[in-house]
Amino acid sequence: MISATYPRLLTAGARQAPSLVSRRLISSSPRFLSSTSVTTGPPSDRAHAVAFVGLGAMGRHMATNLFSKTFTVDSSSSFVVCDALPEAADAFARSFQEQYPTAKINVVRTPGEAVSRAATIITMLPSSPQVNEVYLGADGIFLSISRLRGHSEARLETLAIDSTTLDVVTAKEVSDKVAHAGIRMVDAPVSGGVVGAAAGTLSFMVGGPKETFDQAQPFLERCDLVLELSPVISTLSHLAQWVRMGKNIIHCGDSGTGLAVKICNNLILGINQTAVAEAMLLGTSLGLSPALLTSVINNSTGRCWPSSVNNPVPGALPGQSPPCERDFKGGFASKLMLKDLNLALNAAKTVSVPLPLGSSSIRVYEEVSQDDDLGGRDFSVVFRWLQNMQKAKLEKGE
Repeated sequence: MISATYPRLLTAGARQAPSLVSRRLISSSPRFLSSTSVTTGPPSDRAHAVAFVGLGAMGRHMATNLFSKTFTVDSSSSFVVCDALPEAADAFARSFQEQYPTAKINVVRTPGEAVSRAATIITMLPSSPQVNEVYLGADGIFLSISRLRGHSEARLETLAIDSTTLDVVTAKEVSDKVAHAGIRMVDAPVSGGVVGAAAGTLSFMVGGPKETFDQAQPFLERCDLVLELSPVISTLSHLAQWVRMGKNIIHCGDSGTGLAVKICNNLILGINQTAVAEAMLLGTSLGLSPALLTSVINNSTGRCWPSSVNNPVPGALPGQSPPCERDFKGGFASKLMLKDLNLALNAAKTVSVPLPLGSSSIRVYEEVSQDDDLGGRDFSVVFRWLQNMQKAKLEKGE
């Protein structure tokens, strides 16, 4: 059953549904459509409800895995979805309802409404401004829970899992603030991309108190379900492993440490992808076949994820389908890589760590992202950007 909570007032002067908040673009002023309804108390099934806010390329796959496996284990569970683009939430709910006709799923228009209906909330947002808005904004999670005066159990039993990649300072500030409303929160950025999100094989790097990590972990990784095989062999059972959203769940320490790990990882990733693109262009320009060169690299000291999985040259990985085989469509956008590299640079400044290679990669991805054609494609498209530079040099006779 799908139910939707809509704003009570939608006049010509009311705020319109935002078109600027998208998982493909980073907005500096995110907005969710506001509701004028007042929550007087949590619904009776709030403790068994799970909400997901942010249904972009990653979020919709994560939510599908989380909801479907949770419902399989506990059919009394209910679900809540919310997105800055209302049509995205509506489409997700319709699709989920088609697969699970008896599931209860609510579509709401603000994060505040989502957390008033669900004791567990997962957020997957573009970056720091959106996290601030969703958690601390006028229609956000903090104020909604704070308004539940007299409902101490509802306030204390609220778990927030934020899988956004954002700056460490903002993450700590938000976590500290929502704690005053009785909300337990962890930062849980992910690695594995859209493919991992769809397959439920993401790695989660989690920062927060150990007891909150323990509370969050069952929502992130596989759960076990005992199924009877048949009445004939009723004494036997089969242990089915249902992957929720990830397979590697790592507790990194206190609040913000999950993000610190993610930022360091993506710093290496951005540098390596640029290095692989340069080496592949050099080698193929010297007459080497992409497959041969890649095979040697992947059996030598140059092996890395960009060479063995996300190789930027078509035909370099026979039998595999990296984004380059799809004209660099899908995957992790160059603009998002630029965002993560800048997060690393900003974090480095706070502790006086020099990042000469990181800074160089930022300049590369700034130019890639400024190209309207390349900026939204997978970040391995840096290879095409280098090809374009090579072509320009050859035309000039350089």
